[in-house]
Amino acid sequence: MKTVGYAAHSSEANMVPYHFERRELRSSDVAIEILYSGVCHSDLHTVNGDWGPQPYPLVPGHEIVGVVQSVGADVTQYKVGDQVAVGCMVDSCQECDQCHNHEEQYCREGMTGTYGFPDRISGETTQGGYSKHIVVREEFVLRIPEGMDLSKSAPILCAGITTYSPLRTWGVKEGSRVGVIGLGGLGHMAVKLAVAMGADVTVISRSTKKETEAKALGAKGILASTDEEAMTAAANAFDLIIDTVPTAHDINAYTPLLDVDGSLVIVGQVGPTGELNSMPMIFGRRRVAGSLIGGIAETQEVLDFCAKHNIYPECEMIQMDQINEAFKRLEQGEMAHRFVIDMSSLDVA
Repeated sequence: MKTVGYAAHSSEANMVPYHFERRELRSSDVAIEILYSGVCHSDLHTVNGDWGPQPYPLVPGHEIVGVVQSVGADVTQYKVGDQVAVGCMVDSCQECDQCHNHEEQYCREGMTGTYGFPDRISGETTQGGYSKHIVVREEFVLRIPEGMDLSKSAPILCAGITTYSPLRTWGVKEGSRVGVIGLGGLGHMAVKLAVAMGADVTVISRSTKKETEAKALGAKGILASTDEEAMTAAANAFDLIIDTVPTAHDINAYTPLLDVDGSLVIVGQVGPTGELNSMPMIFGRRRVAGSLIGGIAETQEVLDFCAKHNIYPECEMIQMDQINEAFKRLEQGEMAHRFVIDMSSLDVA
């Protein structure tokens, strides 16, 4: 299948139009015409080579919403015309304990990412959602609930599941006290989801300049991490803190905010976080943990949850040829919304 997308050809180069071929359908494959593609901060990190060398040319994008164009002979769950989605994974071994436990992101053989990973069968590099079409194994295609706004649903496939999974894993419920560090693309979804679960939510940020936005999302307000008096007064105030900051930062200021048996879960920064002071951990039986997206079943769960509670990311629609400008804006600082590319604009581009 010949298609077109936008690709990075090096860590220094701008994204440019790129013509390439998708694989022929295998018997269990679904071919999808992409309608909308979300822009994730990890796309920027990957394109820039921040996480190591990349197999350029590289088409990013793992927040994908589209319509089924054709299916392989053995596909049973989807048919032509179905509205579907694809998230951060397109394959895994399907045989290990983690895959059987619906935790494909922790596949013992390594999950296959939507872009920048070798295909498990052919070895070719997977290419992502900044393109007109994608071919995906049936087990990694998700159903869009009836009535959802397709133009706002794409970021749920990464920002949504990345924050939903730790909220579910750590048992957030009515009355849980949840802190969210950062009010960017991940943080604003963490607030919306935790509020819908009945939690008492506070945003933790360097300043209170986004307090109006935080309260509009359902949070009580903002705890300014630069206000020493306020931080001291907030000791033991949270059962769970979701840390969405996408760059290296010191987490020692936040651990005393946890109550006994509380957990701080890192979902943003990938890499060093600085030396950890163990005293708050030992004297409060507190924990620092990490969480990676979620399995396919849980990703379907968050789509259904968002449909039920009418939860959508705050989205700014852009054209495909605006992607380099969007990346520059991401580099300049946190944004309390997500970019979504209208892929119909790729024809014009």
